[in-house]
Amino acid sequence: MHSAIVTFVLALAAGVLGQSVAKHLRIPGIVVLLGLGVGLGPDGLRWVEPATLGDGLFDIVELAVAIILFEGGMSLELSRLVRSQTAIRRLVIWGALLTGLGATLASHELLGWSWMLSALFGSLVTVTGPTVVGPLVGEMRLRPRLATVLEAEGVLIDPVGAILAVLVLEVALVPNTDTLAHGGRAVLMQLGFGMVAGIVGGLILAGLLRVRKLVPEGYENIVALAAVLTLFVMSNILVPHSGILAVPIAGVVVGNLRSHVDRDLREFKDQLSVLLIGLLFVLLAADVRISDIEALGMPGVYTVAALILVVRPINVALCTLGSGLSGRERVLLAWVAPRGIVSAAVASIAAVGLDSHGLEGGDQLRAMVFLTIAGTVLLAGFTGKPLAYMLGLRLPGRDSIAILGIPGLGLKLGEVLRDAGRSVVFLDANPQNCRIAEEEGFSVVYGNALQERILQRARFELVGTAIGMTTNGSLNRQFVTYASEHFDVPEGLAAMKREDKINEVTGLFTVSHDLERWDVRVRHEATDVQTWQYVGEPDISDEDQDGDIAGSQNGGQAVRSKDRFVMLLITRGKKIFPTSYDYEPKAGDVASIIVHIPDAEDARMELSAMGWELAPAEEAVETQEA
Repeated sequence: MHSAIVTFVLALAAGVLGQSVAKHLRIPGIVVLLGLGVGLGPDGLRWVEPATLGDGLFDIVELAVAIILFEGGMSLELSRLVRSQTAIRRLVIWGALLTGLGATLASHELLGWSWMLSALFGSLVTVTGPTVVGPLVGEMRLRPRLATVLEAEGVLIDPVGAILAVLVLEVALVPNTDTLAHGGRAVLMQLGFGMVAGIVGGLILAGLLRVRKLVPEGYENIVALAAVLTLFVMSNILVPHSGILAVPIAGVVVGNLRSHVDRDLREFKDQLSVLLIGLLFVLLAADVRISDIEALGMPGVYTVAALILVVRPINVALCTLGSGLSGRERVLLAWVAPRGIVSAAVASIAAVGLDSHGLEGGDQLRAMVFLTIAGTVLLAGFTGKPLAYMLGLRLPGRDSIAILGIPGLGLKLGEVLRDAGRSVVFLDANPQNCRIAEEEGFSVVYGNALQERILQRARFELVGTAIGMTTNGSLNRQFVTYASEHFDVPEGLAAMKREDKINEVTGLFTVSHDLERWDVRVRHEATDVQTWQYVGEPDISDEDQDGDIAGSQNGGQAVRSKDRFVMLLITRGKKIFPTSYDYEPKAGDVASIIVHIPDAEDARMELSAMGWELAPAEEAVETQEA
């Protein structure tokens, strides 16, 4: 049973399963993956045997890390990087050196390791893992500036830490002055060439993807994947170990030079990264012996504690001086520094290198790195969110409502929502419509609402309800679906015609309405927004002879023949929500209803027959007008 193919497939399956379970349980995926790796490895069920992969294990690790770093680079928005560049630059450059130095001292003093082995450990734990930081930041829902610093540090410091680890490993294997001098020159060459190769490679790939039909439709994702792997391998051939910096830089370039396949490419890379992260963590965790971790004893725990409680806070305190970050932001930044896949991968490679040269310490080194990963991930994963909450660094709750489509009913719905105390943001691709909403004092974002960057500008991380109410039912459904899938917006309502399918999303309003007709009515100021209260079941005996009531009650999908009114908003106690097809009225519900003024009397009779009663203030106004 123990063959390379069995090990590979089982690790792949376990990685996907582990991350799926972690997603459901809302815990860091790496916690489950490490447990699966140990449980399925030689110290557990012995189903996953990394040794069967031989040297192929490290080839898989290198290529997978390249793809993961490219995907991480794509997620970094250049404008945000520029705004926080001081803190990011210091953390990536000086922070890496400070962490490496601190970890070296801690492991030497607490574990009693040689200076060379301690230095190698220090270089391996300089990095914070983007594969862990990204999901963690998303779960904590941090304010944009702090989230950008954490994510950028995680992506950009990985190549620096990996290159530094390779330099220290070379010195450890051949300890002389010439090796150190040569290594120093090599590091500068690797950094310089990696930057240039990443920018050039990213521009070429972005150009291929931006020109329509240059790459055959449907081939864009595999072309991008092939290009990333080629860039990584060719960079390493020309300048060894430079590829690990080239790929995240290329990712930043491609991610900020938008193309018509931007969304599909991001989805593909994200799914591929999830697949590879699971595979790598299971394989690498299975390659670590429990006995090696136990042999570290309490000194190993003390070393991890020193990294978390002493080294990281000093690092952040020095690197963020004068950066513009507040004291509370610096506290959270000092507390959240989980290590990830790059530390694990390079640690395994370093351990094999030491063993192959007959040097001791490889197993202890790998065990200590995995103990560091487990400790920092558990701490950040289970305490980061509560700490962010206590420090007031989390974004406000999802109480904002985003409306696609401004004219007519869109603007009226926005007004009643705002009057009820709800935050509203409009999206529209028509500049004239945007000006109308801006003149009314609303927050407006102009552009294609099916593009991620447009929704980011609209701060969709704060949106609790996405409403599509253009005259295009298909676009409305696409919008609320996109908001749910890409920004986890919990509720979506779409205005649709009665012949549209409604299985995918919830229909807006209690029935479908002719939005174009209402746009004209609103434009000609032929409407009035009234307040009604639900007092009981409808009186069936008073049904409109034309059948206008049919289908207008709970969940009906028919369109009212004369479309005399639209039920916009319901207030039920402290709850305020737009109406939908599945709305069930309850006694005491208060509704904001827009009425076509020429049909006001007929609308009043129809609503009364349905169990609604005009609010006293509204009745007084009507009497006065009469």
